[in-house]
Amino acid sequence: MIYKNPQDQVVDDDAIKAFIDAYGKRATGLPQVAIVIAAYNEAGAIGPVIQALPAEVCGLAAAAIVVADGCADDTAAEAAAAGALVCDVPVNRGQGAALRLGYRLAREGGAGYIVTTDADGQYNPAEMDTVLAPVVADEADFVTGSRRLGSQETKDMIRRTGVRFFAGTISMLTGQKISDTTFGLRAMRAEVTGAVQLSQPQYQASELLIGVITHGYKVAEVPATIHRRRVGESKKGQNPLYQLHIPGVNNLFYGLRFARVAYGTWWRERQRISRERRAAGRSTREPGGQSPSVSPSASGSAESAARANGSGPGSVEASASSAAPGAARPTDPAKRT
Repeated sequence: MIYKNPQDQVVDDDAIKAFIDAYGKRATGLPQVAIVIAAYNEAGAIGPVIQALPAEVCGLAAAAIVVADGCADDTAAEAAAAGALVCDVPVNRGQGAALRLGYRLAREGGAGYIVTTDADGQYNPAEMDTVLAPVVADEADFVTGSRRLGSQETKDMIRRTGVRFFAGTISMLTGQKISDTTFGLRAMRAEVTGAVQLSQPQYQASELLIGVITHGYKVAEVPATIHRRRVGESKKGQNPLYQLHIPGVNNLFYGLRFARVAYGTWWRERQRISRERRAAGRSTREPGGQSPSVSPSASGSAESAARANGSGPGSVEASASSAAPGAARPTDPAKRT
């Protein structure tokens, strides 16, 4: 895993050590599926969410990992009492940082697959099988649910418009057709989370999605459902006017910040691909005027760039069935932790 901020790695390293000290072999010998949940002040909501999680997903044993992100309430204790493995981080850094830590706990604990859901109960745990199935079947490396292909209970037209706008924007930027870029119910191979740069403390959904696409992994969508929050209140769009609940203001702040992360990640990944292609070109030049041979790294960079532009063998449409089974997954030269 790539850390942009060294302090983040220090916090994560300390949290992982405390997690292993607390759970021992349960932490280092996770089952095949890790259900990762980031939680911040979700007492009253997190317990029922954990209790509703399946013991198996796609016939594979599953364990829940809750990263309590600097909570000031009883979130950690409630999650632990409900049966989750809890990593209690003393400082609040944001959902993105909490998920990044959860991904690392899952990978280093030996899980082969990661499923994510939210701590507020908006996603249907019965749909985890549907989301993970294409990954287990080797039809995709990363699968996200989609409320636009499935259903949603919200009547907030501003939010619905935002979902459509960002889906169209990211589809255009990456060449990968995506109908819902912010859905929290997702499934992926554990190794995928270690291959991409995850530096955003918040709004990490778009950073992970764009990073996965531009690295050439097979991405798919499946229909899924999002329910209204029934306990507590959303933490999205926090701003100086948040507590006033002025219609549209919180959504506006959320949209502006999400856009900054999405465009910034796309530009960063575009620069990375350009650097890798230049490096691959230099490495394949041979002296004496001979025709250059194509190295695996050059081929991988070119393929990744093609996929980022919506072409090449790794580009798929917005359904799980569109991903070709058995295609080789790319390797990434990035340093991993």
